[in-house]
Amino acid sequence: MLGKKKRPPAEIPSSSMSDIAFLLLVFFLLVSNVDTDKGLGVVLPPPGDSEIKLNPKNITMVLINATGDVLFNDEVIPVEQITARARQLEASNRNMVFSVQTDRKTKYQDYIDVVDQLIAANVKKLALIGTQ
Repeated sequence: MLGKKKRPPAEIPSSSMSDIAFLLLVFFLLVSNVDTDKGLGVVLPPPGDSEIKLNPKNITMVLINATGDVLFNDEVIPVEQITARARQLEASNRNMVFSVQTDRKTKYQDYIDVVDQLIAANVKKLALIGTQ
C-alpha cells in the first residue's frame, strides 16, 4: 500500500502552440522594417502628344548592347569614363541631351551603371529610350 504511485507520462501541451506561433508572427511583422525600392529619381514629362524638335548637334547617343558594351557617340568606351566624357560635353554645350538606349537583352545592372555615371556627371537633360 505504501508503494510508488504510477505517474502519467510527461506530455507537452500542444493546444496553445498555434496561438503562440500566430502571436510570434504578428510580433515580427510589426517590429521588422521592410525596405522599399527607391527607384530612379526621374521627372517624367506630362502626358500628351507633344514632341520636342532637337538639333542633332545637341544629342549625345549612349547605346548599351546585350553584352554590356557602351557606345558613346558611336565610340566604345568603358563605363568608368562616361562621367568625364559627359562633363566635357555638358561644359561645351549647355543644351546637350544624353539619350540612353538599350538592347532588349541588356542586363538591368549595366543600364543602371550607365545612368548612375550620367547622374554623377550632373547632366541636366537625360532621355531614357525604350529597348530596340
